[in-house]
Amino acid sequence: MIWVDTIVQGIMLGGLYALFATGLSLIFGIMRLVNLAHGDFMVLGAFAVLVGVEALGLGIIASAILAGGFMFVVGYVLQHLLLNRTLGEDLLPPLLVTFGLSIIIQNGLLEGFSADTRRLKAGGFEEVSVQLGSVSIGAMPLLTFFSAVVVILLLNWLFYKTETGRAFRATSDDPITAQLMGIDNNRIFSLAMALAMVVVAIAGLFLGARATFDPLIGPSRLIFAFEAVIIGGLGSLWGTLAGGVILGLAQAIGAQINPEWQTLAGHIVFLAVLIVRPRGLFPRMTG
Repeated sequence: MIWVDTIVQGIMLGGLYALFATGLSLIFGIMRLVNLAHGDFMVLGAFAVLVGVEALGLGIIASAILAGGFMFVVGYVLQHLLLNRTLGEDLLPPLLVTFGLSIIIQNGLLEGFSADTRRLKAGGFEEVSVQLGSVSIGAMPLLTFFSAVVVILLLNWLFYKTETGRAFRATSDDPITAQLMGIDNNRIFSLAMALAMVVVAIAGLFLGARATFDPLIGPSRLIFAFEAVIIGGLGSLWGTLAGGVILGLAQAIGAQINPEWQTLAGHIVFLAVLIVRPRGLFPRMTG
């Protein structure tokens, strides 16, 4: 029975990793941009929610909505004024720029909030559990996994049922032809980054509600996001969910065997997938 509980907890952890990775997968799928500051933006989102709760006295949901709006604006402005200038055939400029952004965000948060660890309080919800047969599941991990599924469902609806989604797909498939057809690639890329930042804010909310965080943890969370994206397949949203679940299961099973193996087990599975399927398990299957 302990293994059943381990598998369930691994799946729930996978939902968190899928939220970490969805924004990364989204921007890579649309504009082929690898954002090395992605983990730091998640931490920024968590601190934005914290400011709403502690400085403005808002509830955690209202703070999350406000943080989502803030991150939307940050993403749009950043892409429009800076990152669009780096896009092209050469992948090095966006890597260097986002690496620089990572350092700036970390040091800015250190100046503003110090190196102390923080935690988002969810009114005791993080201590609630749901009993399913003989397995007890935390309400917060269950909500995290449900949120990951809902986010991916909404993104797929946006991509395949709306005019904006058609513009996203056209720009992703052939940006030159899309521009010739009257699509403003810069605006589409800016909107995609803004949308990804809203997802990042959601990830930051659950990051802060499920564990402590500080200004310097972004790079370690970026690694988990990258592994989930690559395991699932680059540019694939449902693949990202599958990759997150596989990574979560690997870590949960590794921790059950030996607590010191938790992170290592995830890295080993990631390496094994790279060897067998270098493009991931479900590459480019977003539907």
